[in-house]
Amino acid sequence: MKILGISALYHDAAACLVVDGEIIAAAQEERFTRIKHDLSMPVNAIWFCLKEAGVEKEEIDLVVFYDNPLYTLDRYMKNILAAGQDAQQVIERNFESMFGQKIWIHKVIDGILGVNEKRKFLVCEHHISHAASAFYPSPYEEAVILTLDGVGEWATTTIGIGCGEQIEMKEELQFPHSLGLLYSAFTYFCGFKVNSGDYKFMGLAPYGEPVYENLIREKLIDIKEDGSFCLNLDFFDFQYGRAMTNDKFAALFGGPRRQPESEITKREMDIAASAQKVVEDIILKLVKHAKDQYGEKVDNLVMAGGVALNCVANGEIKRSKIFKNIWIQPAAGDAGGSLGCALYAAYQYDQVTRKVNENAVDSQKGSYLGPEYRTEEVEGYLKENHYPYHIYYDDVFSKIAELLAEEKVIGLFHGRMEFGPRALGNRSIIADARSEIMQVKLNKKIKFRESFRPFAPSVLREDVSDYFEI
Repeated sequence: MKILGISALYHDAAACLVVDGEIIAAAQEERFTRIKHDLSMPVNAIWFCLKEAGVEKEEIDLVVFYDNPLYTLDRYMKNILAAGQDAQQVIERNFESMFGQKIWIHKVIDGILGVNEKRKFLVCEHHISHAASAFYPSPYEEAVILTLDGVGEWATTTIGIGCGEQIEMKEELQFPHSLGLLYSAFTYFCGFKVNSGDYKFMGLAPYGEPVYENLIREKLIDIKEDGSFCLNLDFFDFQYGRAMTNDKFAALFGGPRRQPESEITKREMDIAASAQKVVEDIILKLVKHAKDQYGEKVDNLVMAGGVALNCVANGEIKRSKIFKNIWIQPAAGDAGGSLGCALYAAYQYDQVTRKVNENAVDSQKGSYLGPEYRTEEVEGYLKENHYPYHIYYDDVFSKIAELLAEEKVIGLFHGRMEFGPRALGNRSIIADARSEIMQVKLNKKIKFRESFRPFAPSVLREDVSDYFEI
């Protein structure tokens, strides 16, 4: 069965094609439109997936959406009722999306693929999509599943169990109590953009001291020993469709939020360090609780959801050794929901038999699931646009090493594009980490971003212990 999975209309829209349980292609819409975190229907990504598989639109047997719009509508309406007279901005902000597209998503898809009476349409709950994306491609026959994000329909954090083809959700926390929304609130308050600036906020944390940690624990969030938590909504405005934080939040941290693009002060650094530490503590408590409750005979943990992209917290999980093995979905955010819902349908609806890779390699093909281009296509583009170029064959890697030693910056572009927000080598900027000026040079002259932003180091596998505590 040919199954098309779709995530859209919130952020990081994407499409994925699964054929008889095999992941054939997946890509985010932003990679085609060049609109960061594009939320629109992933029309370009859909056509890419079909082209990559050599499949006509009439051959698609099943389309799955990564979210249940009716459950989301339930939260939307109840949130309006709870907000009362303060609900106007919630209504204005979400009405058109909710009633114009989401609950008619099957019709929207018919408009893209054409009406086909034989094609089936299903929806998958948001956190089940995340859980499926974490478990099914993993190299484990059994695993405990942890998903953490802003919000799905109602769920914000879930714990489940995966075994063979089956996924069973065991526990969940619900909106408005959300680790993802808490992190986004701090991201917003420190002057970064929600959903795209969380990486910046995480990158800022090592520069500060956790001086606000106790204040956060006392005023903003009540954390239980099992990792469950409750936000003090007096300090937040996201539930009203307004800004993430309010004046009480600002007073708590000594003044108004930092304005975007203004100078970053020690306050923002210390807030980042404090929030990061609280988030790490919550995640570790959740992981320990999941192990105690459901991991007696299972030593594998898999994770997805936007918060699972917090690589610093993931490092803490690894060092804790609560679970022996950890596998994290590379496209852990909403884009990966397109993959998860397609796989869930493959195993639950089409009843495909799951085959775990015996060599402990995931079935996601290293997350290299996007488009690729032949040398002839690249050369044709360079000629057409009159760009200078030189083709290297046998000595290409020696030439790259030589240029790196000269403190040149290299753009790597080869093979299939990565699925997810992380550069995995096929679409990467590389430079010599030995240079003291390189980090600032890359940020200011090439990436055009804040000078504190870090870069991922690459070292030979056999030398990893020389540089990292792992």
